[in-house]
Amino acid sequence: MPKRALIEKRPWLLASLAAAIAWYVLRDENVPGVALIVLKGAAAALLAAYALLRHPSTDARILALALAFGAAGDMATELWEPDGGALFIGEHLLLIWLFLRHPREAPTPSQRAASLALLIGTPLISYLLSDMWPVGFYGLALGAMAASAWFSSFPRYRVGMGAVLFVVSDWLIFSDLGSPEPSALRHVLVWPLYYAAQFLIATGVIQTLYRRESD
Repeated sequence: MPKRALIEKRPWLLASLAAAIAWYVLRDENVPGVALIVLKGAAAALLAAYALLRHPSTDARILALALAFGAAGDMATELWEPDGGALFIGEHLLLIWLFLRHPREAPTPSQRAASLALLIGTPLISYLLSDMWPVGFYGLALGAMAASAWFSSFPRYRVGMGAVLFVVSDWLIFSDLGSPEPSALRHVLVWPLYYAAQFLIATGVIQTLYRRESD
């Protein structure tokens, strides 16, 4: 990897990964709440910095803003989940805008079917898991984000898979709503799936933009 890439790219990704792992490890320890909230938000915020500094395009700025909304949502959910949900809707809308700017030229029937399944199935399953209409409404934005990612020209097995992991992590949360304590499955899996989603989307988009610029 060129020296410039090491300087500009890897530190932000490593710092983001370190923040994500630190929050996951320390969340059950006796750490001041404010410090944990900031640490949680730092994981996506550092991905936003990576996007903003790695590529000078409008697309990168849209991505960075979306990730900033995600970071704010991560922090807000520690205080009051509805506020976090609203911020994540903002992230999804920005990502939809980004993905629609890069449509796939000749999608196959299977790609069309997968996008349609995500668009319709995500809000439906979100509602069925939670039995709450607001969650189903949130699922509309979530499903549209995943569908547009899968239908875009960005790599399906990075950006598209990241969007699907985002859906799965949220489904684990929705299936546990109303419980006084999170289930073991939610406690163990939600954060790794969610962070992997943000990481794959961020790196997949930026590296694709960078490669297209170099071609």
